[in-house]
Amino acid sequence: MAKIKICGLRFDEDIDYANELLPEYVGFVFWNRSKRYITPEEAGRLRARLDPKIKTVGVFVDEDITVVEDLLKRGIIKIAQLHGDEGEAYIQRIKADMQCKIMKAIKVKSADDIIAANNSHADMVLLDSGMGTGETFDWSLIKSVNRPYFLAGGLTHENVGNAIAELDPFAVDASSSLETDGRKDRQKIKAFIDEVRKF
Repeated sequence: MAKIKICGLRFDEDIDYANELLPEYVGFVFWNRSKRYITPEEAGRLRARLDPKIKTVGVFVDEDITVVEDLLKRGIIKIAQLHGDEGEAYIQRIKADMQCKIMKAIKVKSADDIIAANNSHADMVLLDSGMGTGETFDWSLIKSVNRPYFLAGGLTHENVGNAIAELDPFAVDASSSLETDGRKDRQKIKAFIDEVRKF
């Protein structure tokens, strides 16, 4: 069964939905150009409300490595998801310093991006169309991925079943499709999770 990551949690009710519906992962966005950005202090408060069975992922874009490591040290996040131009040296340094899991996001535009995903030293890769665009990409490009991956980009309760049946990803990741008027929507989250768990 594909695991589930719900990204972009910002409010107390988001945590309540997660605690009720129990996705395996939730994401906090620490990129200050995102409309889903939260501060480390807000994330810490939300983390304290979250069921400890759910793993927390921090989303970063070319962040100072000390900021990422501080959030890991404080236990606010368990996994660092890198969405910018962070290279292998950046990944290796965090892994050496923290002995933690690193997820590298790859924007899939061509076969070259799949080569990068296959060769990344990150523990996990996330294949996406962009950063919170809510758009899918050409799934045929990822048939040659030779490692487990998180699939993101435009997934909804209407298409996630097809994605799982066709691609068998390790996990699926959604954010903007689970919102109404800019806030997470319990019914959309539940419909998404229910669809994934049919498999």
